[in-house]
Amino acid sequence: MTDILEKSLENLALDLRSGMVNVQDLAHAVVDNHNCSNGSLNAYKIWDKAKILQQAEVANAAFAAGFDAGLFQGIPISVKDLFGVDGFPTFAGSPKPLPKLWEQEGPVIKALKSQLAMLTGKTHTMEFAFGGLGVNPHWGTPRNPWDLAEHRIPGGSSSGAGVSLAVGSSLMALGTDTAGSVRIPASMTGSVGLKTSIGRWSVGGIVPLSPSLDSIGLLARSVEDISFGFFALDPTSKSNFQRLLDLRTIDITGLRLGMCDRLFWDDCSPGIDDCVKDAVNELTKKGARLQALDLPEVEQIYPVFKKGGLAAPELFYFLKSALPEWISMLDEKIAQRLEDAATLSAYEYIDRLKLIERLSLQINERFKTVDVVVSPTVVITPSTIEDIEELSEYRRTNLLSLRNTSIVNYLGLCALTMPVGLDSAGMPVGLQLIARNGEDERLIAIAGTIEKCLGSGRYRIGKPPTWG
Repeated sequence: MTDILEKSLENLALDLRSGMVNVQDLAHAVVDNHNCSNGSLNAYKIWDKAKILQQAEVANAAFAAGFDAGLFQGIPISVKDLFGVDGFPTFAGSPKPLPKLWEQEGPVIKALKSQLAMLTGKTHTMEFAFGGLGVNPHWGTPRNPWDLAEHRIPGGSSSGAGVSLAVGSSLMALGTDTAGSVRIPASMTGSVGLKTSIGRWSVGGIVPLSPSLDSIGLLARSVEDISFGFFALDPTSKSNFQRLLDLRTIDITGLRLGMCDRLFWDDCSPGIDDCVKDAVNELTKKGARLQALDLPEVEQIYPVFKKGGLAAPELFYFLKSALPEWISMLDEKIAQRLEDAATLSAYEYIDRLKLIERLSLQINERFKTVDVVVSPTVVITPSTIEDIEELSEYRRTNLLSLRNTSIVNYLGLCALTMPVGLDSAGMPVGLQLIARNGEDERLIAIAGTIEKCLGSGRYRIGKPPTWG
């Protein structure tokens, strides 16, 4: 891999401004990585080399003229194919492009463009983002780059996002997270993934899955890069380097880690439980305090998710009202999961909303005694495509992949996953850090402290074997 792609985003941004790095060289480096490995891994629904080089030329000319549009100027970032981007069709994982309405750009894409970010293309998603495995029978399932021998799932629904980042055809990936769709692919491909608090960033210009639960997230190579991206995009934070430095003051000594034995640790594939607990033990040896935390809300909310929660009925309503032609084209596995939503009563839907509201308030109170709750991000080893061909196995695996992450969404929390090891199959394992709603900055700061203690994901697990 080209050396310039090894730099942190902060250092890369500084080097772009000093002239030590040229944006066009950066563009050619990500194109080379795509050509070497990512093309065969099917990360992108839309990849346009000419547009990448054109954007690089514009950003480079701006630097040469002394114009600084923002932290993302010249930085390559991939975009999940739910986001409207002018000049690109939006498929949302479906067999044909959606109406032009869904190409309109929302605030996040506008912010990236206003900063002259280099958008590398639109990455694959599960159809209408409905699922956690990353499969897509219409366009092919992106391949997890950590297994050269077998086609393993990359996690979803932001399936191409994690792959684009893992092989270096982007240095940050933009995704959405309704039940884990950023954290699952980040965990399965060895990246850091941030799920922002719901409502923190506008979801305008994005094809909805569940307006009650949808949030935007970022995937990056390190927590340091996540902090860069967050403060470059967050409308309520200072978008400058000093703000990044100000966050690096949390000490590991006395950091309160909560561990809940309810549900989060059940059914782990070999090696996952050990990886996460070993990482937590390392933190306690360096001064963090681990305490048992009772979270009954976890087991109360999960059955609601298993019944379809809010996502199934809200997706069904969206398709029926906005895209009725697309219903007949749905993949069978998704169509069957939406069947019950079609007959859900208004009482049951509102009852679920009220339960979520009540439990969200309760669990926020429990976070008064801890800084973050720790758990495995995903409890299963990424399956092979063949293993989930049967509908019954697909549904079982999908529920397990989404279990620990969906609880965060349904309880109105924010969360981050970071790679801490490899499981018994040699696949990445993620440590999930969960914080109260609205505490995104503090969550990132805590994750940064933990990354300093444990080492970055690249230090702990290395790189996928398909990297050059």
